[in-house]
Amino acid sequence: MKLETIDVRQTASATDLVFEALRKAIIEGELAEGEHLRQDRIAQMFNTSRIPVREALQRLEQDGLVTTQRYRGTVVAALSAVEIEEIFEFRALLESEVIRLAVPALTRKQLDAARTNLEAFATASDPGGWGEANRKFHYGLYEAADRPYHLQIIRSSLDRVDRYLRAQLTLTDGKKRAHREHLSILDACERGDADEAASLTRAHILDAGRSLLAILEKRRGQSV
Repeated sequence: MKLETIDVRQTASATDLVFEALRKAIIEGELAEGEHLRQDRIAQMFNTSRIPVREALQRLEQDGLVTTQRYRGTVVAALSAVEIEEIFEFRALLESEVIRLAVPALTRKQLDAARTNLEAFATASDPGGWGEANRKFHYGLYEAADRPYHLQIIRSSLDRVDRYLRAQLTLTDGKKRAHREHLSILDACERGDADEAASLTRAHILDAGRSLLAILEKRRGQSV
């Protein structure tokens, strides 16, 4: 099990630290779908009791990142093709509307930051860098909408599919295509065309979902 651990004996937010470490490991693919998460082992790794570990696992289950199975305990959740399709459909609806609201309020500073994140995505050499830059690019634009609850839901949705997206970018030419689409979205934002930015964002997300489902179907079919 690969986790970035820390001694949390003297920390008041032990649950938060364990939660963030497990969340990061799951969305980055360090913990594979179906992997068993033993509370006693995790507690030992963080030099803490099982109480904050149990609380962290409960939060992860609420976010859909882990699930509790009879006789096995807590395992990293796996998503079916139907679930992935629904998440991308939901993201396309929500994120396109958020960016529509954001465009009129975007400042020059926010647009410049988006371009910096866009270039960071294009030049990153590993899936971890791609994932982080991708989030920063989109979030940096969405924040101008001033809809924190919307962003919270978007973050949760991305957490559930991020590990699959990283695999897709690695196994296909998805990174190049995503960069081209990012450029088009940013151009629409800079021109103040909210409807175009919304349309491009929707297409960007749905295309990524279709590509992901195709590669995932192929990989899971090979493992049968």
